[in-house]
Amino acid sequence: MDLLDTQVYALIGEEGFTRLIAAFYRRVATDDILRPLYPEQDLADAEQRLRDFVIQRFGGPMIYSEKRGHPRLRMRHAPFAIDQRGRDRWVELMEQALAEANLPEQAMPPLRKFFHEAATFMINRPK
Repeated sequence: MDLLDTQVYALIGEEGFTRLIAAFYRRVATDDILRPLYPEQDLADAEQRLRDFVIQRFGGPMIYSEKRGHPRLRMRHAPFAIDQRGRDRWVELMEQALAEANLPEQAMPPLRKFFHEAATFMINRPK
């Protein structure tokens, strides 16, 4: 039986998402493609926003929406030039973070599907 998106939070909890997103942002901090997209003072805040968002997206508390309103992902990412190369690197780093976080296997398909699809959806510049 496939795990529903909304059941992921119940399975891995806040701690699992915290491990995952921290592992991702450790990679972003030194990445030549993604790091330049983040203002220097914003990396920790970006980590918090993504953690709150994915927790909410996968069945956890609605903290993201309470703080920031509707996610409006395309609008919020519009100022950043996201091309196929950036999308692919984002997915690559997230895949590495998923491996490092060592989450339960049944949580992986819905997380992986969402991250791959969302990253593709964020592309806003041609090659």
